[in-house]
Amino acid sequence: MQRLHARYPFLETARDAVATEAVDLATVVDQDRAVVDRARERVVAALEDGETGEPRRDTRVELLSYPVARVLVSMVEERVLVRKYARAEAATAYDRFTTDFEDTTELKSVESTGLDLETLLAEFDLDGAVRETADGYRIDVGTYLPLAEDLWGDEWHLVNRALTDGEVPVDDDELLTLLREAIRGRIEDGLPFDVPDVIAAALEDEAAEIREVLADLELTQNIDTVVPDLFPPCMKALLDDIQKGEHLPHHSRFAITAFLTSIGMTTDEIVDLYRVNSSFGEEMTRYQTDHIRGDSSPTEYSPPSCATMQSYGDCVNKDDLCERIPHPMAYYEERIDDADDDEIEDWREAEREEQSASGD
Repeated sequence: MQRLHARYPFLETARDAVATEAVDLATVVDQDRAVVDRARERVVAALEDGETGEPRRDTRVELLSYPVARVLVSMVEERVLVRKYARAEAATAYDRFTTDFEDTTELKSVESTGLDLETLLAEFDLDGAVRETADGYRIDVGTYLPLAEDLWGDEWHLVNRALTDGEVPVDDDELLTLLREAIRGRIEDGLPFDVPDVIAAALEDEAAEIREVLADLELTQNIDTVVPDLFPPCMKALLDDIQKGEHLPHHSRFAITAFLTSIGMTTDEIVDLYRVNSSFGEEMTRYQTDHIRGDSSPTEYSPPSCATMQSYGDCVNKDDLCERIPHPMAYYEERIDDADDDEIEDWREAEREEQSASGD
């Protein structure tokens, strides 16, 4: 097993190396604690830090921890975990290959532990779709679009690119970002998969730990969309109670307020929701919301996990998705991901349009 493969375990040659060694994964997870520990660390670090943790010096441990980490991700079977894990592995790879490229001239590395641009392009069959120019690169539009579709920023939209002869211009940094996306796509592809019972049994403790970490985290930092029809049943029920003017216990009020702040609602918007309540006090409602948001406290609070919601009696109207989701934010994120564009109408926008139409 080569250090290159441990450093870049997503490479086809790395997978072939594991196959050539005839590694029995069931035996590894049962007998090799160092590999299992490193695999768990890869996944937990992906959730908590957006990277894969400190690599091990032992090439075998580092390389084998990658397929075991994929097993753990598959056992937990949460879309948000798959996405975060793939992004973290891709981010780690990006840091490594950009370092490799900077260490040499013309983006080429001669070290056996490094990777050069030509090899990386060929790895993803991009060598024929990317050509170097005097001021950067040009990439076939059909190749560019799927690589750029999940990237944030208007600059990635095709309408903002000088498309010429079916090619999109990109600079050096942009090309490397697109390569990172190619890696992310490969890592995410095929996850989750069915895990043999004998392997799952050996890794159940590690999978349980990852589920706990997943439940405790704020899982959707980039969501700024309010679509009540896609809310988890518990939050939909609490929102309905607010709109009916019903008094909510403190734990219920905290849960729905933390949820609404986490999906992008402002303090003013949340305060307006509570106005229909007979015991509404604007100053206290605003203070509590700002406190939960972290504006008037050192902590930004996340919504309670499903287990906590259940313990307080706020877990109601469970559906099939609830059965395999550990956190209301994970539920909402998956519903948003699975919804068609025409289903995603932000509640706030609809209200603004109604107010504009009525002349308010």
